[in-house]
Amino acid sequence: MRALTEQDIRDSFVNCSKGEAKRLAIPRDLDERPWDDLDFLGWRDPGAPDRSYLVTERADGLVGVTLRFPSSRRGFLHRSMCSLCVTTHPGNGVSLMTARKTGAAGREGNSVGVYMCADLACSLYVRGRKVPESGTRFEESLTVEEQIARMVGNLSAFLDKL
Repeated sequence: MRALTEQDIRDSFVNCSKGEAKRLAIPRDLDERPWDDLDFLGWRDPGAPDRSYLVTERADGLVGVTLRFPSSRRGFLHRSMCSLCVTTHPGNGVSLMTARKTGAAGREGNSVGVYMCADLACSLYVRGRKVPESGTRFEESLTVEEQIARMVGNLSAFLDKL
């Protein structure tokens, strides 16, 4: 993914108003992000613990979405799998992220959900740049490139539903 500026990010959001996009918290460490290892930029809002954001490049340009997730706590013995990168995490490491749909459907309150790594570090898990809290990922017969393609396809399918 190419390095993004704050303005690139704010202009990319498709499921919130321009005013909401102008007010949302942008990460301060954009210059330090491992852009070459990212397929999307994802971050949690430090001021709103139930909100996170995701921005990715698609054929038609940048697409940013606001996401919400429940604050419910699961026990450490509970394990869940991310639908994007197929990484398993204990406890709250995976969460149902919901995004308001675009247009009239979104204004009526309709949303779409996907189970994702709560820290939005899917790209880093697939590439082995970050280790899940459990310490390991399942060993797969797919190459890293094939796993990346699967993850990008899963993300694209989710965004298409918006």
